[in-house]
Amino acid sequence: MKPRITVITLGVDDLERSLAFYRDGLGLPTEGIIGKEFEHGAVAFFDLQSGLKLAIWPRDDIAHDTGIPKTARSATELTIGHNVGSKNEVDEVMAQAKRAGAKIIKPAGKTFWGGYAGYFQDPDGHLWEVVWNPEMEVRD
Repeated sequence: MKPRITVITLGVDDLERSLAFYRDGLGLPTEGIIGKEFEHGAVAFFDLQSGLKLAIWPRDDIAHDTGIPKTARSATELTIGHNVGSKNEVDEVMAQAKRAGAKIIKPAGKTFWGGYAGYFQDPDGHLWEVVWNPEMEVRD
């Protein structure tokens, strides 16, 4: 398999609420909800870096599409790492997420490996880690 991941889809319980969080709260660019004309098709895509999109799709519709019963959520199954260029930027993104309605799980602070990071949860409980790694160059 060649590494060609182009979309990361998060299952959500309230598509409109999650759209507002990511679009209005975090400022991610999107065309909004599309596919409403299809049963189980309403979804929103957000542009991330070149070639990568974040999608939000109702959990009920993912369960329908896959044939897997919807189960309880678990925040510890997946984290999304958002790397930034400085400690200051970690603090700025964490504050923006909090203003957008995120739950701060672990305030930003020094890490055991020499970086600086914090965790927040979106309205559906998905964990985001905002990270500054002194060994990783972040390109805009």
